[in-house]
Amino acid sequence: MKSLFQQLVASVCACALLQAQGPVVDRPTGPMLWRPYLPAKISPARMTNTQRLHGLMRAGRLYLTLQDAIALAIENDLNLEVARNGPINADWAIERAQAGGAPRGVSSASSQIGGANAGLGVLGTASSAGVSAGGGGSVGGNGGGGVTTSQIGTTAQVLDPFVQNATSFSHITYPQAIQAISGVPTLVDTQRIYSNLIQQGLPTGGFVQFKSYEQHLSENSPGDNYNPASGAYLQLLGQIPVFRGRGLAVNARQIKVALNNKIAARDTFRSQLENLVSSVVTQYWDLVSSGDTLKSRQEAADIAQKFYQDTKAQIDLGTLAPVELPRAAAELAARKQDLSIALATVRQQEASLKDQMTRTPDPELDAAEIVTLDHIEVPDEENLPPLRDLLARAMAHRPDMELAKIRDQNSEIASLGTKDSLLPVGIAYGQYFNRGAAGTPQPGHPTSPFFSGGYGTALGQIFRNDFPTEYGGFYFQAPLGNRQAQADYGVEQLQLKQSDVSSQRDKNAILVDISNEMLALRQARSRHVVASEALKLQQQLLEAEKNRFSFGTGTLGAVIIVQRAVVAAQTTLITSLSAYARARSSLDKALGEMLEVNHVSVDEGLSGTVNRP
Repeated sequence: MKSLFQQLVASVCACALLQAQGPVVDRPTGPMLWRPYLPAKISPARMTNTQRLHGLMRAGRLYLTLQDAIALAIENDLNLEVARNGPINADWAIERAQAGGAPRGVSSASSQIGGANAGLGVLGTASSAGVSAGGGGSVGGNGGGGVTTSQIGTTAQVLDPFVQNATSFSHITYPQAIQAISGVPTLVDTQRIYSNLIQQGLPTGGFVQFKSYEQHLSENSPGDNYNPASGAYLQLLGQIPVFRGRGLAVNARQIKVALNNKIAARDTFRSQLENLVSSVVTQYWDLVSSGDTLKSRQEAADIAQKFYQDTKAQIDLGTLAPVELPRAAAELAARKQDLSIALATVRQQEASLKDQMTRTPDPELDAAEIVTLDHIEVPDEENLPPLRDLLARAMAHRPDMELAKIRDQNSEIASLGTKDSLLPVGIAYGQYFNRGAAGTPQPGHPTSPFFSGGYGTALGQIFRNDFPTEYGGFYFQAPLGNRQAQADYGVEQLQLKQSDVSSQRDKNAILVDISNEMLALRQARSRHVVASEALKLQQQLLEAEKNRFSFGTGTLGAVIIVQRAVVAAQTTLITSLSAYARARSSLDKALGEMLEVNHVSVDEGLSGTVNRP
């Protein structure tokens, strides 16, 4: 029985954790050969409220501490749920950059050119002689890795290796008006072509490519010495840039930017999480203040009600003139109106806070009254460090400062490509090529045993290096004037300088912001001290005036005036408490310490799970 209970508890906890888990993208799994072609698995969007919400409800009331409100908002806020996709997108952007992909939104394509194995058959002989015979030949992929982009600066090399195959089967008929070469009026070719290519881009620029080609040809020409015939070749090709596009720094800059962007995505999410926590803190303390105002208005209405009843009793006893009753009734009506307004304000604040803490509407929650369990506390002393120390803390903690730093770093990295574009194009390339040919000898024609056989014979010639061919060369291209690249570089350098000035301007603005928040906090505390003393004095005056009235030495008008002063003093005190809470929260946000002060971690925000009970 105990084991069954433990399993049940574990299952419930697992379900709750699964419900609270943030968005997840699982990499595809499967056999290695076709795993690269499978899509990633994306977790479904969460559209239900977490269990914490109903766990805090008792008898139709939602009992909330500030930490409870923050936890509910982290788990259920829809804007934060959308923001959780940012770091995941940054991870996939790194994958794309490490593969050599162009930035999202920029198209890329590899060029393809046709190839033919010269020397086989009638058409091969004509091609070797430089005569275009027409018709359907083979198509092979060069796969030079050419990339067309719209970005400014040198384009990074594609780094993921790729395999390419082209296989064709053809039966082609050619009319032969002149039969000197073919020996027949109608030439019929039957051929099979297999072309395979594998290419690997280099992080320093350029690529290495290996290609295999195989052609089988059978035709009805009596003049062929070998029919059917087989031709094959193997090719190793490599090219590297010498000027533009050379080096790891230029070709890996998109990877560095993507890695920086992953950090930036986390800081961006932190900024959004801070905004959420700040909003919840502000709304919670506003609700606390509205609740205190409601209690104050209720107390004032109760006092007015009792005062009205006492006045009526004294009139009935004949110790007070009946003309005083309407004044007491008017005062009671005014206090009831204040109470109604305060109650409506509380309901509005509750609705706003509930919207922040829920993912989908909940009828039980909509009908529930929020009971706040925390209260605004003002310390006896406000021990604030010097302004420069607070500025240093802000520079270390504020996510916008970290984002600005990363943007500057990315701009510096991107400028490498713009600077590199000033250089001319220079490409050194080399190719090693080996070919073989073989076929079935035809009677009555001079043939050589060296070429007699099939595809195996041709392949043996290649591996014996019987017909090697080497190519090497250098390609150079330089614009005259180069004004476009110079203009791009000049504009980018100006933008970098502007970024430096903007960073200093932002730092100065933060210093002023912190100074203003410190001043606002001190002023709010001073107003609270004054409001507390004023309320005590007004309450003493009210008691004294009520005693005078009860002994017949005071007037009803004096009591009403002092009572209104007490209500005003209570309102001033509550307003000063609310202003202090707002000023404290604003200073924490200006310092970038909103999460630390409220015991929230970025990991909790990313997972959408708050582990605190």
